[in-house]
Amino acid sequence: MNNQYLPVGISLKNRPCLIVGGGNVALRKIETLLDYDAAITVIAPSVVDKIEYYRDRNKLKLIKREYVESDIAEFGLVIAASDNADVNHTVYKNCRKAGIPINVVDSPRLCDFIFPATIMRDCLTISIMSDGKAPFLSGQLRMILEDIFPSRWEKIARWATIFREKVHKRWKGFPEKKAACFETFVAADWTSLLKDLSDDEINSELDKMLES
Repeated sequence: MNNQYLPVGISLKNRPCLIVGGGNVALRKIETLLDYDAAITVIAPSVVDKIEYYRDRNKLKLIKREYVESDIAEFGLVIAASDNADVNHTVYKNCRKAGIPINVVDSPRLCDFIFPATIMRDCLTISIMSDGKAPFLSGQLRMILEDIFPSRWEKIARWATIFREKVHKRWKGFPEKKAACFETFVAADWTSLLKDLSDDEINSELDKMLES
């Protein structure tokens, strides 16, 4: 059986995103989008205090009123998170008519996209989803992955970014050399490196990996 949702990475940086609703469910979606530098607008007649907190710090634009169909026109992604199911369904119909990707919280059948269970370690993102059919299973696996990828992976991911730049600069036009460097990086004992060496010493180790 084919799945419905394709796992794909899409840049939300400065992308206009609309969230309809001002409760705690909407807040959770807001805080997810904030991690990706989206340009967020919230429309709701009333909102929880934390949403106003983000508004006051210029993290989002807040419009306190009821949703109307014309609101979706300027957005590339919409989340319907109202406490009113009728409002959510109206937003869904409007977005489908306009060809705008829509997520209706807790209603997979009304979603063009869904949010996977995710852990982030700097630039490294690990996501699991169950095609919207068993999200509790995705959540359980996410907790397992938290243990598999402890916090040191944030530092490993940062050093991997630096090392990739070094490799592309040193071995431009030599794909086999690049592959060998990346294998060396992955095979290194990063637990010991991070524990025993300073940043300058780790940087020197990266330079040695380039020539190994």
